[in-house]
Amino acid sequence: MQVPVLETERLILRQHEAGDFEAWAAFHADPEVMRFLGGVQPRGTAWRSLCSMAGAWAIRGFSMFAVVERASGRWIGRIGPHAPEGWPGLEVGWGLASEAVGKGYAREAAIAAIDYAVEMLGWDEVIHTIDPENTASIRLAQALGAENGGPTQLPAPLAHLRVDRWAQTADQWRARRAALG
Repeated sequence: MQVPVLETERLILRQHEAGDFEAWAAFHADPEVMRFLGGVQPRGTAWRSLCSMAGAWAIRGFSMFAVVERASGRWIGRIGPHAPEGWPGLEVGWGLASEAVGKGYAREAAIAAIDYAVEMLGWDEVIHTIDPENTASIRLAQALGAENGGPTQLPAPLAHLRVDRWAQTADQWRARRAALG
């Protein structure tokens, strides 16, 4: 399958590549970044998760995109469609490297990813699973128009994580989209 490349003003969203691994491994080794994403992963686990993310395109027809800063060409995170087996819905999730936080990149990439999920994948609803203490992600979900539906359950090995299910329908997204720019 041909994996799409999405471009925003400051970002390129593309499939993950082997060359992303060092940045991916650093991302997964950062305790602050991984605080709400299941915890720090050793390099071997990070490698398998990168391969899983890249392989989901072939198996599911979608996956999170690698987020690349246009100006520098560096990998800064992963954002996009995500729905592993047993997930509580079709999610557009996000995670950025520490040095990319606070620049509006998550919002910019999430808008492009939700547009893709709704318009190209035909999703009727988009969710975000967010730890109730993750105030930055909650603010982003609210800014994107999602509403908190309360606690939900993730599958193993993440079943121990406490998360709420933020969601909006495709029609709600389309109605709010123009206001997001």
